[in-house]
Amino acid sequence: MPGNSFGQLFRITTWGESHGPALGVVVDGCPAGLKLSSSDIQRELDRRRPGQSEIVSPRNERDEVHILSGVFEKKTLGTPIALVIYNKDAQSKDYRNLKDIFRPGHADFTWESKYGHRDYRGGGRASARETIARVAAGAIARKILQEYAGIEIVGFTRQVGDIAADVGSFSLMSASALRRRVEANAVRCPDAKAAKKMEDFILKVKEEGDSIGGVVEVIAKGMPIGLGEPVFNKLPADLAYALMSLPAVKGFEIGDGFAAVKSKGSENNDVFEYANEKFSAKTNHAGGTLGGISSGLDLIVRIAIKPASSIKKEQETVTKQGEKTRISVEGRHDPCLCPRAVPIAEAMVALVLIDHWLRMKTSRL
Repeated sequence: MPGNSFGQLFRITTWGESHGPALGVVVDGCPAGLKLSSSDIQRELDRRRPGQSEIVSPRNERDEVHILSGVFEKKTLGTPIALVIYNKDAQSKDYRNLKDIFRPGHADFTWESKYGHRDYRGGGRASARETIARVAAGAIARKILQEYAGIEIVGFTRQVGDIAADVGSFSLMSASALRRRVEANAVRCPDAKAAKKMEDFILKVKEEGDSIGGVVEVIAKGMPIGLGEPVFNKLPADLAYALMSLPAVKGFEIGDGFAAVKSKGSENNDVFEYANEKFSAKTNHAGGTLGGISSGLDLIVRIAIKPASSIKKEQETVTKQGEKTRISVEGRHDPCLCPRAVPIAEAMVALVLIDHWLRMKTSRL
């Protein structure tokens, strides 16, 4: 089946290309009665949009969302919600000289090989601009989660290149306090000192015509116990599937992740405790899940994001005819994807959690 849809009870289908007339999403399964206006969605799109600072793409898009269906008198109807965002500043001329060239690191070669025909303007549907539809749908999901489930989701840039944030006590902060620190700088890193180093490094790399990768972390607070389905729809499995579907994501981990291989079982196990008629754990090495089901502790996931493939630095490549050539990718591109990836990653986590939250309500009488 074509892979343009995601979710079971809360299901989204995205559509559109980077330089086409518009992009959008159809959200099916949103319960009726949710108070919803375009401003609820626009708030998240503004966090994702290009042109926010010197360290992101300067493409000048307002990314204004229009609700076409599923909402009446500012309340959802329980019917499919169709959202559209029109492209206003696509500059396809930047790509005409690339239509017969395979750009290193891009989907040009694989899409051409698979389909025999592709939209070379900005990468078409393989472009990260497709994620605007996910953020729009995720805004609806996170509104339900906040208002009805008490779940709040906050993401941030944890690392850029070799520069890592001192995350220390950030996980102990409230979601609102952490969000304020995250949004206080262009890199979206809650560690102000590290953020300044990251920004300087990104600008240096940009000046060189190059790009740099990093790590984005997402924390979900107020998690209930019981989200996740055995065996193949475990919560971490669906989160990995969702986040690994994003462009440029090359790694996923939950809790201690790969660092857990250095621990002994006695160190890695989260020891249970019982106080005030409530079960909990003294630590959270598992990142908020046990056996694929949420434990009630904070959900903590991380993704590794590769350097953006579109760079001005000249590289070797070949044409569709197999001839050697050299390429310098012009246009307006992000020297580091992490700052704008934060709201995108948050949206995908929200889409997984809303789907499992709705499914949990059917798990027993």
